[in-house]
Amino acid sequence: MDASSSANPTTLKRKGKTSEREMGIFAVQCEECHKWRQIETQEAYEQIRRRLLEDKFVCMQKEGTTCEDAGDLVYDSSRVWAVDKRGLPETPRGFRRSLVMKKDYSKVDAYYVTSTGRKLKMYSEVEDFLKANDPDYDSRMLEDFTFTVPKIMEKTVPKPTKE
Repeated sequence: MDASSSANPTTLKRKGKTSEREMGIFAVQCEECHKWRQIETQEAYEQIRRRLLEDKFVCMQKEGTTCEDAGDLVYDSSRVWAVDKRGLPETPRGFRRSLVMKKDYSKVDAYYVTSTGRKLKMYSEVEDFLKANDPDYDSRMLEDFTFTVPKIMEKTVPKPTKE
């Protein structure tokens, strides 16, 4: 990956079940040293991603970390990497954004999971849910939801094994 066009990758461990194909390691590349820094929570990662258009990420933004420290993750094919678009909004309170890789690594699906565990897979479902459950519903609330998915980095996708 070209370091000058670094974005926010989300990595996925190679497993089979849906919950094990859900992206769960979040990292950001430093604009100065180009090392990957693991971000501890999805919420913290989303805050950084939202601001990346105006505020470039540098190692010192991660507490106790400088460019002199070793990178937290190595960009290689030991895991599947997917790069998020900069500037996406943070997930609204009361929801969890779930990103799940297809079994064949062809694409990523985005869902919003409600506090009751219901998966919302498209804007119309989000809108219906908000209308039914939020007395202060306003259509502008939909701007905080995005189904934009990360781009899978083809070089990190495992090659099919011959049987």
